[in-house]
Amino acid sequence: MTPLVTAEQAVLGAVLLDPDQLSYLDWLAPDHFSRPVHRALFAALRTLRDDGHPALTEKPVPLSWVTDAVAEADLHIRGLTSAYAHTLIQSCPRPAHAPVYGRMVLEGAIHRTITEHAVRLHQAVRADALRGDVEGALHHADVLTGVLSDLARRWGAEPLPVAPATGPVAPPVRADRVVEDERFLLAVLVEQSNAVDEVVGWLWPGDFADPAHGQLYRCLGALHHRGEPIDRITLLWEAQRRGLLADGTLSGDQLTALCDGGSSGSAEWLGEQVMRSSVTRTAATSARAIRALAENETLAPGQLINHALHALGPLDDVRTRWQSANGRPPPAQTPPTPSPNRPAPAQVHAALARSTPRSASPSPARISRAPSPAPVRPPSRSHG
Repeated sequence: MTPLVTAEQAVLGAVLLDPDQLSYLDWLAPDHFSRPVHRALFAALRTLRDDGHPALTEKPVPLSWVTDAVAEADLHIRGLTSAYAHTLIQSCPRPAHAPVYGRMVLEGAIHRTITEHAVRLHQAVRADALRGDVEGALHHADVLTGVLSDLARRWGAEPLPVAPATGPVAPPVRADRVVEDERFLLAVLVEQSNAVDEVVGWLWPGDFADPAHGQLYRCLGALHHRGEPIDRITLLWEAQRRGLLADGTLSGDQLTALCDGGSSGSAEWLGEQVMRSSVTRTAATSARAIRALAENETLAPGQLINHALHALGPLDDVRTRWQSANGRPPPAQTPPTPSPNRPAPAQVHAALARSTPRSASPSPARISRAPSPAPVRPPSRSHG
């Protein structure tokens, strides 16, 4: 049994022992629990509380609080028994620690939610790559950004991009079609006068899948910036000056063969193909990096959220240039609209539960129950 499942059992056991603990858990939602049976039971407990169940005022807590909660949950899910409910009660060391147990559940939910959205982003990237589009990836990236901001507010942290200690995830193997588009573009930029003017404002060396192609584009940009003529001879000379021939990045024969790839074609159209590939490639890299972060259980939620926001930064940069290449201005940055379900500051403070001592209170009375001939057996795997 994982620590997360243990925490979920403890918070449910705390509420079954002491219904008053629900007042400290308003920031915790049923979908924050990883197991469906736990989600259904927590939702049932909140429903009984909202309906004014007599257990809220009776002391000791009557057995009907447990049986009615199980009956309510059974309307939405199968497999929950009264025996498992009593197992949850036995799993709670201290009912008064329910906010801390709930914070652990929320922390697991944050990791799980970010993982799910990172997977969706990566799936959207793959679908866009097949369609030759980028809108699906950009949409899911926006959704992920909104999710990260909302999770930060629920955790009580300020969303702020922070670079992780480890480096970025390595990009995937480039596709042959993408590399061929890059070769064709470079040939057009060398052979056509003023072709560099069509792409230099928004296409960057890092947008090329082949690092050698990116270095050659950097050479072309340097010649263009200095106002020097561009042809295969000046490009070869600039590549030599930058050490590309000496360090083995490419040879003179390779550069000559690349320039002979053709001179007809639109530099702007080819640049957009390279740019589109850069968007999907960057989105895929961001998705893999965020998923790897979310699967690292040693990261605190605040760190995870901020590192994930940082991983989305390169995609924001590429998106801005992609929109510029297509003549679309970037969307205006508007402050996020507060969610109607956003937890109040007091709830966030409760969610943090940073070992803040509360005034001592007598331990809640144990649930009264009829004597049973045998102790309750531990739950089987089917109960979870």
